[in-house]
Amino acid sequence: MKSKKQLIENIIHGVFLILGLITVACVLVITIYLLVAGIPAINKIGFMKFMFGTKWAPTASEPAYGILPFILTSVYGTSGAIILGVPVGFFTSVYLAKFASPKMKKIVETAVSLLAGIPSVVYGLVGMIVLVPAVRKVFNLPDGASLFAAIIILAIMILPSIIKVSMTSLEAVPPEYEEGSFALGATPVETYFRVSVTAAKSGIVAAIVLGVGRAIGEAMAVIMVSGNVANMPSLFQSVRFLTTAVSSEMSYVSAGSLHQQALFSIALVLFFFIMLINACLNFFLKRDKTN
Repeated sequence: MKSKKQLIENIIHGVFLILGLITVACVLVITIYLLVAGIPAINKIGFMKFMFGTKWAPTASEPAYGILPFILTSVYGTSGAIILGVPVGFFTSVYLAKFASPKMKKIVETAVSLLAGIPSVVYGLVGMIVLVPAVRKVFNLPDGASLFAAIIILAIMILPSIIKVSMTSLEAVPPEYEEGSFALGATPVETYFRVSVTAAKSGIVAAIVLGVGRAIGEAMAVIMVSGNVANMPSLFQSVRFLTTAVSSEMSYVSAGSLHQQALFSIALVLFFFIMLINACLNFFLKRDKTN
């Protein structure tokens, strides 16, 4: 009987190991493919011209392949979404985990789950029909499709990830921590924000990482509300993100052309950009744990 249980455990362990290796292999395959497909264009164009050029005109008589506007737009758009979305998501998660009544918690949780299940194209459609005209009217602009509209949409889209993961982390905090804080005379607000949030910090940061990944990797909703024009980023001007640069042009480029290779190079830059963000956040998390 004991040997049978051991055999089952070994099989399960082997299955989990294989699945983990498949995940790692998928990441390696994607990385290698992007390197092979993207580096030739960077070599042909020149690293400095490609990364820091301010003009993107691949179909002009004198083609230009500068992606600095796309990089800055992605940075500003993601940063704006984080500035708007993270505080809302964080305080909502604290309210649901610690303050809300069971009935209110159920209602808001259901709404958050529905928000998470809405397809990106629906966000973009609602943004294009409702948000873009509102931005044009409120700020008296010729066109409401802008970086500002994209930031609003992205901030809404990252809320479910931040709220759900942060709330789960807060609910996993041992009750003894809070009871000890109450015993020392701390108020509920002091306890929840100084004790519970501190104990759940790694989970909250993980939620923010998921939100950042969702914001920087979004294409469909952004392309519908940002205007998709290769301008240097301005809050109330039409712009183009790294993701939308690839998705909007890949369908009509010639196979094997420098234009297509440049789009793969953009995907490579985006990939390493996301890897860099995750690596930095993990570094600071591990440093806090060691301290």
